[in-house]
Amino acid sequence: MATDPQATTSGPSIWQRLLYMILFFIIYGVTEFVIYAVVIFQFFAVLITGRSNERLLVFGQSLSTYVYQIMRFLTFNSEQCPFPIAAWPNGTPADNAEREIYDDEQK
Repeated sequence: MATDPQATTSGPSIWQRLLYMILFFIIYGVTEFVIYAVVIFQFFAVLITGRSNERLLVFGQSLSTYVYQIMRFLTFNSEQCPFPIAAWPNGTPADNAEREIYDDEQK
């Protein structure tokens, strides 16, 4: 099944995707700053208490998965928009990929 390249580049959906991509570039910049803060805070938590902060571990994992989802969307490897369009990711990218496949099958 061949698709018309002009139809995919001139339709409103590609322009809508461009707006989403710009939004997610900005969100990625903010997320990068938050990751730095988590890394620094976790380091000092381990330095002071001798163990890692469990809440930061969970948040760091979710944040890493979120960045992964943003990169997949920006590189056209996924058509599903990340948070705030979709739900905030919980767990690893593999856990969320299973949910994404299930959501796509339900549509």
